[in-house]
Amino acid sequence: MTNLLDNISNPKDLRKLNPNQLPQLAKELRTFIIDIVATKEGHLGASLGVVELTIALHYLFETPDDLLVWDVGHQAYGHKILTGRKKVFHTNRQFGGIAGFPARKESEFDTFGVGHSSTSISAALGMAIASNLKNETERHHIAVIGDASIASGMAFEALNHAGVSNANLLIILNDNAIGIDPAVGALKEYLTKVKSDKKLAAQNNIIKALNFDYSGPIDGHDLPKILKELERLKSVKGPKFLHVITTKGKGLKKAEEDQVTYHAPGKFDKISGERIKKEKSLYTKYQDVFGQTIVELADKNSRIVGITPAMLTGSSLKLMLEKHPNRTFDVGIAEQHAVTLAAGMATQNLIPYCNIYSTFLQRAYDQVIHDVALQNLPVIFCLDRAGLVGEDGATHHGVFDLAYLRLIPNLIIFAPRNEIELRNILYTAQLGLQKPIAIRYPRGTGNIIDWKQPFEKIEIAKSICLQKGNKTAILSVGTIAKNVSEALELVDSPSDFSHFDMRFVKPLDENSLHKIAKTHQNIYTIEDGTVKGGFGTAILEFMADNKYKNKVEILGIPDNFIEHGSVTKLQQTLNLDVDSLISRFNRA
Repeated sequence: MTNLLDNISNPKDLRKLNPNQLPQLAKELRTFIIDIVATKEGHLGASLGVVELTIALHYLFETPDDLLVWDVGHQAYGHKILTGRKKVFHTNRQFGGIAGFPARKESEFDTFGVGHSSTSISAALGMAIASNLKNETERHHIAVIGDASIASGMAFEALNHAGVSNANLLIILNDNAIGIDPAVGALKEYLTKVKSDKKLAAQNNIIKALNFDYSGPIDGHDLPKILKELERLKSVKGPKFLHVITTKGKGLKKAEEDQVTYHAPGKFDKISGERIKKEKSLYTKYQDVFGQTIVELADKNSRIVGITPAMLTGSSLKLMLEKHPNRTFDVGIAEQHAVTLAAGMATQNLIPYCNIYSTFLQRAYDQVIHDVALQNLPVIFCLDRAGLVGEDGATHHGVFDLAYLRLIPNLIIFAPRNEIELRNILYTAQLGLQKPIAIRYPRGTGNIIDWKQPFEKIEIAKSICLQKGNKTAILSVGTIAKNVSEALELVDSPSDFSHFDMRFVKPLDENSLHKIAKTHQNIYTIEDGTVKGGFGTAILEFMADNKYKNKVEILGIPDNFIEHGSVTKLQQTLNLDVDSLISRFNRA
């Protein structure tokens, strides 16, 4: 049998096929995705679930002239393969390769860059309004959004606007009942009922109430049905909504059975689907240090609650859910709500640990300022995936948090050097801090086997001297201290260097800084955050305010967006690896 995918380089090739050939193409596309992701890793389940939908959209619509927007982008692998990137798909998420998410600079078919959820409807509506203003009334605009993403506030805002517009907009709900963890909330329960109760869909329909032409739910793996309904919707004017039911991981049995794990399973056997076991690390992931520690603290303190926006597994807050389900809250993809919910709890003398990935806290910036810091409420922000995160790239690196949080009054900012420091600050935070605190820590494992030591209270605004020298002081925050320590073991003149783990970006340990400035000629600051406005900038401000003349050099993430690649490779590229630091310090 001819391999159809071999002859498809773009959607124009796809449209040459007969409709009855498309199921075969769907099978080939699934196999291609599985073959590559099995060895190269990536987001598997969502892309397998929308193979038929992806084919149908590019088959019936004149992309890229018709504008197709994917939400988040976890499900866009088939889209990338069919739009000119088949030959380079093996470089997906690799350093120098194609991005793991749609990116405008990568392809004209990627109409909008995505990586954070719930943006697709707003973006597609903006495009549709622009088409109306330019009198391009025959152009189609399609947003594909998942059932977890559509529950986000931003998606509701866009639906509210779109429903009273005359935009030629088609919203396709890819409903598989799961985001990364299972979807939660009242909307999810409503969608579940709609799937089995056609009468509910017809008579008590939320989407119809918002003035959309609603159709569905239909089987997202039945190509003839999808093609027929999309063909009908092409001629319907105004805002339209198609509800499609899919199975995340479709076509790989293991992925269908364990949809949470196979969202991004790592390497696996492409035939059996069995995950290839990595050599078990002796060390603990930082997320698990958090997860185990908060359970230990919650066992003893009934006022402690845990909150996460749809990241129960990724944050390891699932450990608390198992032990204390009544005090653990997954609010769905709703970072703004998560922050203000925590603020409300704090007013009532609860102790909220609000665990949000660093890159996603950006979405709740106003709430951090207005609802928490302005009212000086002692919310404990636990910012997972801080710093460089690796292959997910520019949309996911948590490199801005030190800078965007540092300027907020009342907020304490702490970056632990290791697992013990993380454990102790989590303990300290629930002892009666009268201010909010942000604790930021990286993705991946630490370096201490026996980290579960007896708790010790950490003194606020107190640094630690890790090495005493007499010429150059190196001030680090966070886990990048490990690279500094290893570099200082190999420099030409180790006795020239002092190394201070500053720990607190705000408030700074000013007593130590005065002593450092008076006893060292040169100062380096180093952080895994942006050099603009971050920890290094705070040190420069201190030096200027106190009229010190020491030479200060800031090391960190430069003033541009960092692409995807392993953390090791990215550190080398940014001169933050051990060898680069040795060379830098030898020139001090």
